[in-house]
Amino acid sequence: MKRILLICAVLLAAACARPTTQCVNPLTYTDIPDNDVIRVGKDYYMVSTTMYYCPGAPIMHSRDLVHWRIVDYVYDCLEDDDVYNLRNGRNAYGKGQWATSLRYENGRFWALFIANDQGKTYVYSTPRIGEPWTRSVIDRPFHDASLLFEDGRVYVVWGNGEIRITELKPDLTGVLEGGVDQMLFTSPREGYILRAEGAHIYHIGDWYYVLVIDWPAGGPRTETCWRSSTLLGEYEPKTILQGEFDGRTDGVAQGAIIDTPRGDWYAMMFQDHGGVGRIPTLQPMVWEDGWPILGDATVPVKEFDVNLAPDGENYTWASDEFDADKLALVWQWNHKPLDGCWSLTERPGWLRLTTGQLATGLPDARNTLTQRTVGPSCTSSVLLDASGLQPGDFAGLSAFQSNRADIGLRRTEAGLELYAIQESPQRTPDRTMIRVQKELLCEPAAAETVHLRVRYDFNVDQAWLGYSWDGSDWTELEEPLRMRFSLDYFTGYRSALYCYSTQTLGGHADFDWFHQE
Repeated sequence: MKRILLICAVLLAAACARPTTQCVNPLTYTDIPDNDVIRVGKDYYMVSTTMYYCPGAPIMHSRDLVHWRIVDYVYDCLEDDDVYNLRNGRNAYGKGQWATSLRYENGRFWALFIANDQGKTYVYSTPRIGEPWTRSVIDRPFHDASLLFEDGRVYVVWGNGEIRITELKPDLTGVLEGGVDQMLFTSPREGYILRAEGAHIYHIGDWYYVLVIDWPAGGPRTETCWRSSTLLGEYEPKTILQGEFDGRTDGVAQGAIIDTPRGDWYAMMFQDHGGVGRIPTLQPMVWEDGWPILGDATVPVKEFDVNLAPDGENYTWASDEFDADKLALVWQWNHKPLDGCWSLTERPGWLRLTTGQLATGLPDARNTLTQRTVGPSCTSSVLLDASGLQPGDFAGLSAFQSNRADIGLRRTEAGLELYAIQESPQRTPDRTMIRVQKELLCEPAAAETVHLRVRYDFNVDQAWLGYSWDGSDWTELEEPLRMRFSLDYFTGYRSALYCYSTQTLGGHADFDWFHQE
């Protein structure tokens, strides 16, 4: 009998043991900032900022909070105007979609965000991820906003320094006339480089919590929680995450907290990480005296086990052979694409980019296709066929940000040239912003087809351009691009495939594949 009881105890213990998932931060070493995370049953969904890239507001899915896959985008393009069509000197660099609030309420997913180029707030909703989103536009900008559904009413908490609350109509189509519209609290001014922003509001138990990021002078970026026993009552603050992380002083802050079906709690916070962008980390969370405390007693954690079963792999970047009939979800266009000027079918197995709008250079070129880079180091490479270029056409591969480097082929009246440049913004003595270009390479092309690559090292924030005529014998240019996370673009470095014209429309470039290693 004792032996039987022992066996039963062992079997019961085995049945009760639950698998865990190892978390090693960052979750994915790539640009996924301003996240918001929700749980619907056993499924977790995360949204992020991609600003001027289209389609925008990527939706990622996970079942273990560690591995995330892009499964949808909230919108294709915000507006069909000069800004997103890169016309008349207009663009959305450093603007566009910011800090989306994601919620699931009344059988629908809701996504609310500001678009700084438009000076408006956009609200999208859908019954299921993967189905079309409907939208409404509120003619008022709510900076870094967070939605709260409460007893049939809807509020948005927003602001910078002064955190405010505004009541919306029940269908979220506009501000409710006569509804709540007031300040919730004011964060300190003295001794702060950045005052409270990136608000995330929650009603949990007996308390209302507003999580914000701030930056005390002389310290790292910090996650602060403000709480009140009533929605419009007196709020008190407490530091809940603060400390250096992964050898950097940037700090880890801004993001969401989330529970699991078992009642465990975690927080998704990002870290500014130089050229690669703002990278996501998952932090453990415990409740202490009614406060959500993140990390290890407020210090960011590098590794720990998540009490959820492992599920899937990350899919936020990938190589592509261009043999499908539609673009993979890891790709985004720089601003709105010209849909008739790119194809995966005109030359099966190749991506064709055709010039459809004249450009002065890559920043105002249409149909530049981009993908996130990944740290701590990676190499992006392509095979380019430039036989379809016309005089004045440029095609190639770029390490794309405001301070960038391009390598490719260009056709002049004299013939096809291999070229490489670096270009960066600079201010003149009278404070006018100009772009300064340095040519690194210019020589007659040995063929119409060339292998191109960019080798990134985010440990030192440098990137090197390279080329090969046969795919095995590579030449790497000696002068590296010194990468900077520039606020005028406000995104991490991306590898960009481009084809644009400065003279005549209709030329094209073909890309056989894109490999990221």
